[in-house]
Amino acid sequence: MPHITVDYSVQLDAVFDRRAFAEELHPLVVGAVDSPGVCKIFFRPAAETFVGGREEAAFVHVDIGLLRGRPDGRKARLSEAVLALLDAYLPDEPDGGPVRSVEVRDLALSYRLRGQRAHTVTRYPHNPDACAAAAAAPTRPASEPSRAGTISTPPVKDNVA
Repeated sequence: MPHITVDYSVQLDAVFDRRAFAEELHPLVVGAVDSPGVCKIFFRPAAETFVGGREEAAFVHVDIGLLRGRPDGRKARLSEAVLALLDAYLPDEPDGGPVRSVEVRDLALSYRLRGQRAHTVTRYPHNPDACAAAAAAPTRPASEPSRAGTISTPPVKDNVA
């Protein structure tokens, strides 16, 4: 957490420095939402794009998925900060340049993480009871096939600030 997807028009390949953008986006997002985790950033080029019926119109959309609990105002401020960062990385053209948009949303309650550094990320940072329940929940060895009803999951409380 956070999970970030950046969809962009393929015609921006030569002018959109995605690596540099990601290097600035990561600390911006983590700092804005006080995340103990690391950002996972995916870039997806779109071969065909249409904006307002215009084929080949360039756009960039950034989707940021966060664990629940951040107030809407904080998410809106993060959206504005990411738009400002996009402005620095996209060409400034007379018609305003590529269309830019950002959505900061809550991840679904079913969200889980496994893999590199997953053990350092708390699944429910805003709900200590759920954290304790998750840590105590029985798990099956990876070599054992999953059987319905054998894995208990912690209760999840909606804890929106």
